Amino acid sequence: MCELLGLSSNVPATVNVSLPKLAEHGRISGTYNDGWGVGYYEGADVRLMKDSAAVGDSEWIQFIASHDLRSQLVIAHTRKATRGTRSYPNAQPFVRELAGRAHLFAHNGDLPGIFKSNMFQTDRFNPIGETDSEFAFCVLLDQMAAVWTVPGATPTFRERFSVVSSFADELRKLGPANFLYCDGDTLFAHGHRRKHAETGRIEAPGLVLLQQHCQSGQQGIVADGLSIRSDDQLVTLFASVPLTSERWEPLAEGELVAVSHGQFAARQMAGESPVFYEHPAASEAAARISSIL
Repeated sequence: MCELLGLSSNVPATVNVSLPKLAEHGRISGTYNDGWGVGYYEGADVRLMKDSAAVGDSEWIQFIASHDLRSQLVIAHTRKATRGTRSYPNAQPFVRELAGRAHLFAHNGDLPGIFKSNMFQTDRFNPIGETDSEFAFCVLLDQMAAVWTVPGATPTFRERFSVVSSFADELRKLGPANFLYCDGDTLFAHGHRRKHAETGRIEAPGLVLLQQHCQSGQQGIVADGLSIRSDDQLVTLFASVPLTSERWEPLAEGELVAVSHGQFAARQMAGESPVFYEHPAASEAAARISSIL
């Protein structure tokens, strides 16, 4: 199994990630020796750093720790391989371009039947590495291509949410399907099941979340392996396990949560209709129009 971390903030935040320490939070046995990666959004593009070396051995980890990188959207991943060799192409997160926008994806779980499933067939997008996780991402993007049809134009939120929701429903049938997916506007988090250090069993929750509003002058989020600093910041974090002493909310098995600019955009329990909140991007656009009028 692997460890996941996702962040969405209303303003660019300084995010300092220590992946070796983050990996310790959810460790069951041994070390996360099979690769790591972290992606910071820079507008429509992604600053992606990853390596096939163990998180404790990579010199790139020291580079990240020594630079205060700022972003509103971040996905990080540490890998303990269940499928595919230890190699750079198999390290996560994975990134692809679709409609002039970088799309980022990371997965925790094992999907042994995905390569033979009739529901998961690749077309335009194909994996570079050998993992079931990258294969799943390629299938998701092939499905997303049906709504991302105009370069530079973002489809409606409900169109995008519907595609991710249907994809998650099918992915759960194949095995543990915790994933983080970002299109540069919205961060989608799907919680399913994972192997827990306390019990050794594969069960829910597969992800937990924490939402905090840090006022100007207050200390940001500080954890063992994670430091987030910004002024007047609303931030939502997703992780495989709680990283701080605050009360993290577990995602229900099969729950899909979407956040934009740190705010909830939609939540959906498995087998139920989604609950849509007023989309933050739409609210901001409406406010700008009102100020002009």
